[in-house]
Amino acid sequence: MKRKTEEKMWPYPKVLAHRGAGTLAPENTMAAMRYGWEHGFAAVEFDVMLSKDQRPVVIHDEDFGRTVAGNGKVPGHDAAFIMQQDAGAWFSADYKGEPVPDYASVVNFCRSRGIWMNVEMKPAQGYERETGLVVAAETLQLFADLSPVDKQHLPLFSSFSRAALLAAHEVAPHIPRALLVREAGPDWKLHLQEVGACALHIRHDCLTRDLAVQVKDAGYGLFCYTVNSPERARELLSWGVDAFCTDRIDLIPADF
Repeated sequence: MKRKTEEKMWPYPKVLAHRGAGTLAPENTMAAMRYGWEHGFAAVEFDVMLSKDQRPVVIHDEDFGRTVAGNGKVPGHDAAFIMQQDAGAWFSADYKGEPVPDYASVVNFCRSRGIWMNVEMKPAQGYERETGLVVAAETLQLFADLSPVDKQHLPLFSSFSRAALLAAHEVAPHIPRALLVREAGPDWKLHLQEVGACALHIRHDCLTRDLAVQVKDAGYGLFCYTVNSPERARELLSWGVDAFCTDRIDLIPADF
C-alpha cells in the first residue's frame, strides 16, 4: 500500500538535469536543453522570470553580471532585449552568442522530445504574484491540448515564493505545485497545505532521515536539490526521497 501511495504522490522521473545540463553547458539555455537531451535526460528543471513587459524568460539571476554580461536587472528590460543577450560566453567560447530563451521556446523544445519539466518560478523581488499569474496563464496555453488529469505530462511548478504558487493556483489550479525551501522549519506542513503543494523540494544537505520519513508519512512527494554525488544520491533514495536534480549528469545518469 505504501508503494502505491508514493507512486501516486510522485508520478514523475527520478533524476532531473538541473537548469538543462547542470554544469556541462550554459545553464537555462537551449544549448543546455539540447545537451541534456542528447545525454539521455528526458526530465529537466529550469528557472522562469518575468521581463519588464511581463514575458517569461528562462534565466536564474535577477541581476545581470553572471550568466549575462553587463549591468541591469531582468525586470528592468523588455524580453526582446534580454533575449538578445549572450548567455553562453561566460561558460566557454564554444557557446558564445547563445541567447537567453523565452519560456515558450523551452517548453516547445521539451514537449517535442517528450522531456518532462519542473518549472521553477523565480520571481524578481516585488514581482512574486505577477510571476505566478503570468507563468500559469502561459502554461495553460502551451499545454492546452493535455487533459487536466495528465499529471505525467503536465509540468510541475515549484517556487520559494508562496505568493507565486498561490497566484499560479488561481489561474491554473490543475497544474501541480511544489514548495521550494532551503531548510524545513517547524511549519513546513502548514506551508505546503497553504499553497496546496503535492511535494516538498529541499536542499539535499538540509534534509535528515527523520524529516524524510515525516514528509513521506504525511503523503507528500519529496525532492532534493542539487545532488552531485552518486553516493549521496543513493543515500537519499534509501531515505525515501522520490527524486532529485543534479549538475553532474556525467556522473549520475538519467536511469540511476
